[in-house]
Amino acid sequence: MLLVVGVYIVAGNLAGGAAGGGVGLAKGAVPAAYQTLVQKWGNLCPAINPALLAAQLYQESGFNPGARSPAKAQGIAQFIPGTWATHGVDGDGDGDRDVWDPDDAIPSAASYDCELAKYVRDVPGDVSANMLAAYNAGAYAVIRYGGVPPYRETRNYVKTITTLAKSFAAPVARVDPSRQAAGAIAYAQSKLGTPYLWGGTGTAAQSGRFDCSGLTQASYDKVGIKLPRVANDQYNAGPHPARNELLPGDLVFFSHDPTDSRAIHHVGIYVGGGYMIDAPRTGAVIRFDPIDGGDYFGATRVTEDGAKALPTHV
Repeated sequence: MLLVVGVYIVAGNLAGGAAGGGVGLAKGAVPAAYQTLVQKWGNLCPAINPALLAAQLYQESGFNPGARSPAKAQGIAQFIPGTWATHGVDGDGDGDRDVWDPDDAIPSAASYDCELAKYVRDVPGDVSANMLAAYNAGAYAVIRYGGVPPYRETRNYVKTITTLAKSFAAPVARVDPSRQAAGAIAYAQSKLGTPYLWGGTGTAAQSGRFDCSGLTQASYDKVGIKLPRVANDQYNAGPHPARNELLPGDLVFFSHDPTDSRAIHHVGIYVGGGYMIDAPRTGAVIRFDPIDGGDYFGATRVTEDGAKALPTHV
């Protein structure tokens, strides 16, 4: 099956039972230290694929092997100690199982996913969605409800992971209207996990850090499109697609005043599925975020061929 995802055609059903083999990772979407691990272990069973595993790791820890949660979850895959004791594996064959070592934790996450998929394999519906629901709410809940249980947290978790997986997947072929948009997204993806810096434009003196408009400016500069420096000026850099006309690569804006573009305070790059890549704020890192919030203002399409593809409104 071919699934059209924004400006990409991605092979395979990212959330389907045939999610394994054939789905690669977008270049730069996963930190280089973990790229090989995620690609290898993401093909452990048909219920997962590398992009889905990457999305889980990103959602759980932001690829931080030292992450700790208030619930005592640990490491890059956020295992709680009891689950790790039962399901942790010695992924690198060095004789120990270390929750803080990605060489063990990433294989363990994939192995645990595949175990959960076996537990819920007879449940109706999508095996990968059921597996993710079991990861969040437990296999018993999935079996009891005959699919993803009606818990808001669990349904949001399944939706978030399957949506993010599309952004982590390698493009097989590009679809017009804009190769430039795809290139800008690829550049922004390569900066995932980079700490925010107010006023940052990615210079060496700034240790390659960005603020929100610095990231969008640099991403499009890489594909030959010059944008103004600040977000409310970038809003005027092209035509404005409606929410239902958005394509990956569109700039999306957020404002303190829904009637005034001069009150825009934030910008990101839309990647599809209701998500953007953005540099959110001091103390955060470049990451994927949902765009649909109370302060969503609108969007701008900055590529010439993409702008020509917009419908003509009378």
